[in-house]
Amino acid sequence: MAPRFETRLAQSDQDLQNAQRLRYRVFVKEFGSDGPLVDHQAELERDDYDAHYDHILLIDRDKPSDDLGKVVGAYRVLPSDRLPQVGKFYTEAEFDLSPLLALQRKSLELGRSCLLPEYRGGAALYHLWAAVTDYIRRYDIQILFGVASFHGTETDHHKTALAAVFDRYMAPHHLRVQAIGPSAIAADQFLGGAIDTSAMAQVPALIKAYLRLGGFVGDGVFVDYAFNTTDVCLILDVEYLNQKQVEMFSKMATVL
Repeated sequence: MAPRFETRLAQSDQDLQNAQRLRYRVFVKEFGSDGPLVDHQAELERDDYDAHYDHILLIDRDKPSDDLGKVVGAYRVLPSDRLPQVGKFYTEAEFDLSPLLALQRKSLELGRSCLLPEYRGGAALYHLWAAVTDYIRRYDIQILFGVASFHGTETDHHKTALAAVFDRYMAPHHLRVQAIGPSAIAADQFLGGAIDTSAMAQVPALIKAYLRLGGFVGDGVFVDYAFNTTDVCLILDVEYLNQKQVEMFSKMATVL
């Protein structure tokens, strides 16, 4: 029998801890991430941004309660109208967001997307996206953006996939954020040779899903050694969605 899913925002300290414990299980235990505020004893992946962001929870109502409650997926989001309370977006540590901020359009930062392994590749992600879609409608969001990751910091392992992504999906100049800092690598470092379009098969599913919806990537990657990832910045401008993509995006709110 298919799981019975429910989505809602975290409403309590316990809800937030369930999301942080899920993130620990996925990002730390599974993918080898770390960070200054990761609590290995309590098994919580957390940072200073958590208290200011909304946390969308995916709950399997038929799952027996455990140390995650019934939480099987999560997304962390922040609408731009709340930015003055926070000071800056998480993404600003890795990418110069000046082009997006200069537009002064309503935007939403998405991050920390995760699902338990047994819920990947099925309906769970669509339910999470349906919740994100509802959130977008509620706040009249016009631009989505956020960091998405290739696992590992050896960029040579991802070179052909990144070349294909940068060749086909580079953001237009008015949306083109740029990787910053000593571990940033510009997109042109991955380009210049023959493009292997079959390498898109090596791109993580979440990144491919946003690109299929009409998303773009910024210029370059940020190699996050603490988090053990190679990060790109995804940008999705609702104005760039064609009618078919709009229908796909809308169906996320009603799928299953």
